[in-house]
Order: sequence, then structure tokens, then C-alpha cells
Amino acid sequence: MAGMSHMTSDARAGDPIRHVVLLILENRSFDQMLGCFRAVYPNLDGIDPAAPGRNDDGAGNSYFQAPTDVRQMEEWDPRHEVEHVAAQLADHNSGFVKDFVTAYSASTLRARQLIMSYYPLDFLPALHRLARTFTICDRWFSSLPGPTWPNRFFSLTGTSSGRVDMPDDGTHRADVPGYFEQNQLTLFDRLNDRAVHWKVYFHDIPQTTVLARQRVPHNVARYFYIDKFFDDARSHEAEFPQFCLIEPDFQGWGENDDHPPHDIMRAEKLIADVYNAVRSNEALWSSTLLIVMFDEHGGYFDHVEPPAAIPPDDASANYPFTRLGVRVPALLVSPWVDARVESSQFDHTSVLKYLTDKWQLGPLGRRTAAATSIAVAINRTEPRSDTIARIELTPDELKPPDRELEEETFGAPSTHQTALRILAAYLKVDAVEGIPRLAVSAARLLQSVRTALQLFIDRLLKTSTVFKISIAEPDKLTSSPDATARDDVARFLIRTKRYAADGLHDRLQDSSLTTEQQQHTLHTLTLITGLDFHHGDDPKKVISAIDWLAKSKK
Repeated sequence: MAGMSHMTSDARAGDPIRHVVLLILENRSFDQMLGCFRAVYPNLDGIDPAAPGRNDDGAGNSYFQAPTDVRQMEEWDPRHEVEHVAAQLADHNSGFVKDFVTAYSASTLRARQLIMSYYPLDFLPALHRLARTFTICDRWFSSLPGPTWPNRFFSLTGTSSGRVDMPDDGTHRADVPGYFEQNQLTLFDRLNDRAVHWKVYFHDIPQTTVLARQRVPHNVARYFYIDKFFDDARSHEAEFPQFCLIEPDFQGWGENDDHPPHDIMRAEKLIADVYNAVRSNEALWSSTLLIVMFDEHGGYFDHVEPPAAIPPDDASANYPFTRLGVRVPALLVSPWVDARVESSQFDHTSVLKYLTDKWQLGPLGRRTAAATSIAVAINRTEPRSDTIARIELTPDELKPPDRELEEETFGAPSTHQTALRILAAYLKVDAVEGIPRLAVSAARLLQSVRTALQLFIDRLLKTSTVFKISIAEPDKLTSSPDATARDDVARFLIRTKRYAADGLHDRLQDSSLTTEQQQHTLHTLTLITGLDFHHGDDPKKVISAIDWLAKSKK
């Protein structure tokens, strides 16, 4: 047997997709990024230049949807918390500019126009080329009308456990330490149950570690820096994960998550790199579905009103969860999809619906159960041979148009960046043996407070730090606070992967494990040791693994 990657068979008969790659970017609306494709597909619910959307600013000025070539938003980050999205959607989506002006009264007319602007056809070298070649989903809504983290929780767990805000540094009145104790079942737990091989590839701070169950050692064992993704994509197709999540760079000089105000071309480069890696391995490409989607709209205008939704669970008495969020860009990329528009109503749980059906996973909430699966768009009987071989960005596209503006943004972290740095500090004291739980909780709280205070002081005084070298990026010098955060994450991974052996030892001795689950456990052990325990179905492999683990614990 070549490996355990295909030990779990696909549930749907004839399903050619053996690998699913999910890339989640940030804070862009459908109209802004893909609305221009109405010029290619008249049936796409996009921008009509003859009747563009309009918003007023409350001061007598009107702003219409119009094309733009502005790649970097000015210093203002459009608001997208629940109360702001409610204001934006008021009176049939008429409040986007008014809400921006309320949040930023000193904003320029140019910045206000950007809330309504969109990128013209073929301006985005990766997203638009893929949109021309594969399937555009023009009715894909974020899962709730709110910010990044709750929407990301929906995409991987089917719920946000009642949370609708961002923890930040207290400005949203959120329970910062409690926010990191969300313990709902996740997609990754369900994949473990069915022995489906998965990995998370990340750049700096993996946002998914906010979920408590993702910090247990046997799950941390499946986290790898992004370089490993490109290595794996070059290797044998059977060894590539059946499911993988790619988390972008959220912090520092290389931020490529598409969060304003940074240069939009950074995310285009990431999309191109991911596509090129999969596309260049013919065996992998012929069996893969790449999903490119955005977590929420980031405060940018979209003309479609979000529809009603069912609550995912009974976790909240303070927010109804009865409406989807604003539409976001989403593409399905594979030789098994056509160049067309798919107008079925989706939200982030539609991916979960597809995966739970595909691999016969356990339930992930009422919203997932009721969602339309993206399987409706994967309907070819033969793979295509006319897809793009490679996407390259030009030197001009790779160079920020205003480097000074780009550098200024690093001194003013967004709520998302601040929250991630607090998460990194939280991880710093996680997975420590021999410390009572109460003491660990107190240490976490103290570290979170210290981090939030330091970020506040840095922002207030606009201080700069001396150059540092991060253990996560030993070849780079930086003066950004993200170096400390990256190091906290790296230390967390080192500690936790070492402790994973204990849990794997106990699991391998569980006689109730199925053969597939046993192989999945051996594969996890292989990932963290480099020793080849997972190939084949020889029971001696299990015995040798237990013996090795027992010796390693002495």
C-alpha cells in the first residue's frame, strides 16, 4: 500500500476529488472583487454599469459603484463588527458609506469612494484569471453579518458558539481569556474520527488555535509552516493530505491575507503560489479541489441583501443568528469544474456540508445540516485539459505602489492583528507540564493583559523596537512586534508536538480503534518523528510504534 492517505474511501460514488485545499482570505466583498464578471457572464449577480449601486454619506454627497485601480486603502480599516454591519445593511444596503463616515469622520472623499469601488475585469492577476477559467459562486454569503473570527469559526465548526465579536484589547468588551476556550467540535475532530488525513499549513500565527480542541497535542502535530505545503505538493499524490487548510500571513511585513490597508497584490501572490503548487503536480491536480474564499466583507459595499438563516445551535441567548452575512468572493478551482457561474445559495458551512457528506463525517450543527453542499458545482464526468498551466505576477504587480504607506500601516495593527498577538501570548503558557490548571489560567490572563497593554502603549506613543530575529524566521531581521508573537507560536508548537507522543501512546493501546483509526494515529506519529510507521497494515508496525513511544518517555 502506498500510504494511508486513501484508507478512507470517498462516500459519494464516482467522486473524483481525493484532496480538498481550502484557502481562506479576509475582508472583501463579492461586488468589490468579482462583481465585474457580469461583463463575462450576464447571468452573474454583479455590477451593472448602467445602474450601479449608490450610497450617500449623510452630508449630501453620493457615491456610486465605480472601477478603481487603488491597491492600498489609506489608514482607515472599514468597520465590520455586528453593529456596523447592521448599519451598513440598513435600508436595503444603503448604509455602507454612512457607517464609514461615522467611524472615521476625518476620512477623505477618496477613501469614502473606495467603500463603493470595485476592481475592473482582469485587474487582479490571480483571482480574475481563476474566475475566468473555473467556477464563480455568486451567492456565497458569509455565515453571519459580523467580523473575521466568528465567520472563521463557522467555516470550520459550523458555529461560533454564540460569539459574534472580536476579542481585541478590550475595546469590544469581549472576554479575552474566555474567548480562547471555545471547545465545540470541529471539522478536524470529525476528520480524526474517520481517519481522514489532514494538515493545517500556516505562515505566522495559526488563527485556528483559538479553538481549544485544536491545541490538543495530537492535533497540533498536524500543523506545519507554509513551506511544508509546497514540499508536500511536489511529493507523491497519495501522501498529500485529503484535506488541508492554508492560513495566510496575518502579521508583519509579509502580510498576504488581503486585510486592508495592505497592498492587495500580496494576497494575489499567495493565491497564485497555492494554485501553481497544486497545478504543477499533474497527479495531484487531477484529484484536487481548491476552494478560494473570503471570511467576510470587510465593510465594503455589496448590493445583495443577505437572506435569512437558521441558528446553528442553542449556544447564544444574546444574538439570534437568523441572517447570513454579506456576500463574499468564492471560487471552486479544479479540472472537475467548468468555467461558469454557480448561483446556488452557499455560506461557509456549505464546505462543511460537502466534506461531511463526502467522508461520512459526524454532524457539525444545524446550519451545516441544512446547508447546500458545494457538490452541486462539481458535476463533470471527465477532467478538463484546458486549464491555466501557471499564474505569474509581473514585477510592477509585486511592488507596492506606495511603499511608505505600506510601512506606515505596520505601526497601527487592526483588531484582528491585535487579537492574534494576544492569542500568541496565550499560547506561550499553554501545554506546560506540571503547572496547576489555575496557575496556567492566571498566567494566561496576566500574559494577555501585558500584551494588550504593550500594544496600547506602542500604538499611543508610536514607539519602534530594536531589530529582532525570530526563531520562526531566523533569516529575517524585523522591528515589528510580530516577531515576538511568531516566537511564542513556534515555542508552543515545539512543546506541544513533544507532548503529543504521550497521547499517541495511549491511543495506540486502545483496543476499540478501527484499523483506519489505528493507521491515522500511526500517520500522526510519522508526521512528528519522521519515522515511517504508517505504511502498510502490518500489526507489527503498531507494536514497534508503542515500543518506540515507551522508550521515548523514559
